[in-house]
Amino acid sequence: MTQGLFITLEGIEGVGKTTQVDYVAELFRRKNRTVTVTREPGGTSVGEAIREILLQGKDLDICDETELLLIFAARAQHLRRIIEPALARNEVVICDRFTDASLAYQGGGRGIDMARIKQLIDWLDGCIKPELTLLLDAPVETGLARAGSRGELDRFETETIEFFELIRQTYLKLARQEPERLSVIDASLDFDEVQAQIDAVIRSRQY
Repeated sequence: MTQGLFITLEGIEGVGKTTQVDYVAELFRRKNRTVTVTREPGGTSVGEAIREILLQGKDLDICDETELLLIFAARAQHLRRIIEPALARNEVVICDRFTDASLAYQGGGRGIDMARIKQLIDWLDGCIKPELTLLLDAPVETGLARAGSRGELDRFETETIEFFELIRQTYLKLARQEPERLSVIDASLDFDEVQAQIDAVIRSRQY
């Protein structure tokens, strides 16, 4: 390959994205590709500071619009300092969450107008869009149970089941709208079975 490749992983809490990000990265390293692994919100020092506010700021009374704009502020820094330069170097960029998360969490979950969010996406992202998004999907109860077993819950993990149901359904709607980009992975299955699904998707794309 002579160009960079951008892959994202999405899903609600507890579906195993962080673990599978590392697995996808290893698949490409075996192909002798240079890989950049990153996450949202975060990826840069500015982004990580914003992430701390968003995830741990339980007592800050963050309004929905502020949450959205903080995420896009972190994304601006992330795109300009990490993602775009890595793609320009012909690397494989694997990111834990990207703009689909904004549509699912702030659009579906918070109820912010999707058209407003898409305006921000169009303005900020330009031509940068994942070639492949792996949507790790599991019932909300399954994901939250797994998240709860990890220790203290963050600001998002303390939200209601109804909030996450809205997010999950928004993710699945996005997958129906863009099946050529979003591949749904059944994350409720055993670890090995989840990775087998990911393997099959990557092989089918012939990356």
